Amino acid sequence: MYEIKIVRFFSAAHFLQDYNGKCEALHGHNWKVEVIVRREGLGEGNMALDFSKLKELTDKVLDTLDHKNLNELSYFRDQNPSSEVIARYIFHTLEGYLKNEPVSIYRVNAWESRDSCAGYMK
Repeated sequence: MYEIKIVRFFSAAHFLQDYNGKCEALHGHNWKVEVIVRREGLGEGNMALDFSKLKELTDKVLDTLDHKNLNELSYFRDQNPSSEVIARYIFHTLEGYLKNEPVSIYRVNAWESRDSCAGYMK
């Protein structure tokens, strides 16, 4: 089994409802996103998947979040846009974009600060 990982970034605002603390107020983060995909064996060029392809598809997902108030997006209207939920959103959305590629998405980590992240995997 092979795996490759890319790191991408986006900026967005959010707030957490039903939360007692600073994060209940609107605030922003410069998010760091790690995407890990896996593949049995190697394909063309002895690669699992070209990094540029994975970056391109991930950027399509992140463009839906970048410079937005996440609470206003339909996916997050009925749930807090916590790091955990953001990681899940990126995972499932990117999974759809990867359906015709020879890899399977394994894990997404969403870093809201340099020392705090949440991950999602199936």
